Amino acid sequence: MTDPNPKGAAIAPPPGLTQSQADARLATEGFNELPQAGHRGLRRILLDVLREPMLALLLAGGTIYFFLGDPQDALILLAFATFSILVTTFQERRTERLVESLRDLTSPRALVQRGAERKRIAGRDVARGDLVILSEGDRVAADGWLVEASDLLADESLLTGESLAVSKTATPDAPDPLPVPGGGGACMVYAGALIVRGQGLACITATGPRSEIGKIGQSLSLLEPELPRLRVQTLRVVRVMGLIGGLAAAAATVLYGLTRGDWLEAALAGIALGMALLPEEFPVVLTVFMAMGAWRISQARVLTRRAAAIESLGAATILCTDKTGTLTRNQMSIVTLHGHVAPFPDDSPAFAEAATIGLLASLQHPFDPMERAFHDLFALQALPPHDLTLIRTYGLRPDLLAVTQIWRAPDGTLEAAAKGAPEAIAHLCRFTPFQTRSLMTSVNQMAAQGLRVLALAQAHPSENPASDSPEAISFRFVGLAGLADPLRDQVPQAIADAQAAGIRVVMITGDYPATAQAIGKQAGLNGARVLTGAQMDDLSDEALAQALADTSIFARVMPDQKLRLVTAFKACGEIVAMTGDGVNDAPSLKAAHIGIAMGGRGTDVAREASAIVLLDDEFGAIIKAIRLGRRIYDNLRKAMGFILAVHLPIAGLALVPLAMGLPLIFLPIHIAFLEMIIDPVCSLVFEAETDEPDIMRRPPRAPDAALFSTPMLLWSVTQGFAALGAALCVYFYGVWQGLPVDELRALTFLSLVLVNVTLILVNRSFSASPLTAFTRPNRALVWVPVLVGTALYIVFTLPAASALFSFGPVHIPDLATAFGAAAILLVGLELAKLALRGALAR
Repeated sequence: MTDPNPKGAAIAPPPGLTQSQADARLATEGFNELPQAGHRGLRRILLDVLREPMLALLLAGGTIYFFLGDPQDALILLAFATFSILVTTFQERRTERLVESLRDLTSPRALVQRGAERKRIAGRDVARGDLVILSEGDRVAADGWLVEASDLLADESLLTGESLAVSKTATPDAPDPLPVPGGGGACMVYAGALIVRGQGLACITATGPRSEIGKIGQSLSLLEPELPRLRVQTLRVVRVMGLIGGLAAAAATVLYGLTRGDWLEAALAGIALGMALLPEEFPVVLTVFMAMGAWRISQARVLTRRAAAIESLGAATILCTDKTGTLTRNQMSIVTLHGHVAPFPDDSPAFAEAATIGLLASLQHPFDPMERAFHDLFALQALPPHDLTLIRTYGLRPDLLAVTQIWRAPDGTLEAAAKGAPEAIAHLCRFTPFQTRSLMTSVNQMAAQGLRVLALAQAHPSENPASDSPEAISFRFVGLAGLADPLRDQVPQAIADAQAAGIRVVMITGDYPATAQAIGKQAGLNGARVLTGAQMDDLSDEALAQALADTSIFARVMPDQKLRLVTAFKACGEIVAMTGDGVNDAPSLKAAHIGIAMGGRGTDVAREASAIVLLDDEFGAIIKAIRLGRRIYDNLRKAMGFILAVHLPIAGLALVPLAMGLPLIFLPIHIAFLEMIIDPVCSLVFEAETDEPDIMRRPPRAPDAALFSTPMLLWSVTQGFAALGAALCVYFYGVWQGLPVDELRALTFLSLVLVNVTLILVNRSFSASPLTAFTRPNRALVWVPVLVGTALYIVFTLPAASALFSFGPVHIPDLATAFGAAAILLVGLELAKLALRGALAR
């Protein structure tokens, strides 16, 4: 951009606002903050929760039990329902923090000119038309155009993804139309940006939702996160089982009432059968699995904000990652110091001289990451400290993109150090055209490696120049400094692991194509093609979908384009995980199936929009999360298969005595105890199961893969009927022995618990041999039998518990019968599993 004021003449700034004008504008246009999203009240949240079939059935069952005079059962069911409501309400309140975090970020303190007075005000009180004074270290409160600027650099990486600070220049008139960040915005500053160098005066053009960061916030409010597929599939199973249970309960009630004449008992029997068929453990087991998964992954310094995302991450087929702060450290460092034709050796005098000149040409206490890089290099090389005194600084000018600083030594001699664009330093060194072309050849070679190149020069003026320009000084060329935002150490291995697991990694960045391509090559991304945001705008949705097939690097991409890419990948049937750390990443983080934010440098907005946060910004932790997600899914299939299987013997033992006119064995309290306490505790065994050997060598499961495949459903039904047969054998043995009803109930209940434990052992692994499955370490497998045994001991021996459950004593011969039936069941099912192992593993 050309300098609108090349002679340095003063630009008369606009008048700004008086306090009364500012108050009137705030009253008309609103405060400089995002409008608070509409909060759902408690009543609305409760209505939404009650729409869930499982919870509605639990509440209905508990209410019926209460009116039927069975408060124990009612309280058990209502307690679980209340727990679910509290958990859901808590999650809803946490999601509302997203917009609040964005509003906080857009409202820093600001120094404004109000009439004849300068005053420091809250960022939310900045109005359109205000004059804001900007200084080094300030966070910009609102979008504005610069009417004055002195050596002004702004870090806009939170908005654009670019790691380099952007040079800003003043303009006498407001641009029309207003430019956007990352493009032609040299005369604009934007809300959320950080001033890293210089001073300026900005006239505010947009506040609140009308600012660039505000537009991102508004787009977030329009996005609805994906409903977890696992939840959808589970609800589908619950609906089917609920329908079957309802029909069976109605039929049982009519049958009992007509045959025995006691309609109150008939209602209790029908409800018991309905409960036996209804898999109300599903929400409990899902909660346990996701809570334990969140705890396990937290050991790797990964925070799970939405637990269902862990399981979804195991199904990810595309991992879209930002570059700055995600693949790279977002910390500029000097990777090479270069002469005209070759790099300087690290231990050479030329290297030390170049490092020293770079430091002397930098601010003493810099905000700019490039200037901090020279300080870091000087400290890393342990170079001797200088005892010079700074006496003059020449800042950047549009016509001379270089910084010069003059220092005085104790003996009175002067030393000038300059750094800047290679063309500017060549000009200061009075290079010939041939020398300049030779220098630019080296510069272009370094730039092709993704480096930001600055040139360095030195001079020893005889006296402090009177000129306002360093061009009067005769400089000597010292060398070139190649700066880069370095790749994180673990990134190449993490990307290789992801690719081995069938996950495609795609980089989406706001940086330049050459830099993005160089970083992509270092990281090990597949393919050399780079697609820019401008090129994307020229593509239709169909053409973009075709380009996605062979493009893994996207550069100069704006926030709305990132969102378009995520949407396009989803439209192609991919399960999309998106990583990022800036405000510009928030819409795509929320739109992706799984949003993953960096927790160290990442903004609150990115963290709140995401489902998973990497607390230490370790990209490699994503692979650990993927492994855990796959493990959770594998183990969840085992647990769900187990739950479906155990419902058949429970329902059968409730239905067979009713149909045969025999004494009823199970009352509602028995079924509630089994399904709400025993079964979830047993499911802890499956949650603690270790990884299958091929867990990271197989491709992600198909996006439309069912949680319950046909082979698995058949296997669960087979197990269930086999378990029912074993339990019925024990029941009929007790009937044949003429046991009293309370003793028969206790013996049958014990046999059912043993059958449950047998099914746990059978379902520990679908692919391992029985010997491997039984010997594979699992701490929960040690503790669960102890807990189950303790619970049985209490209900069988404690008089109050025995009376509550209507249990009689269990004799030694009866115990042997129950254990023998369970042992025969275990052997039979293990032999059957050998023939079905291949189908069950899919």
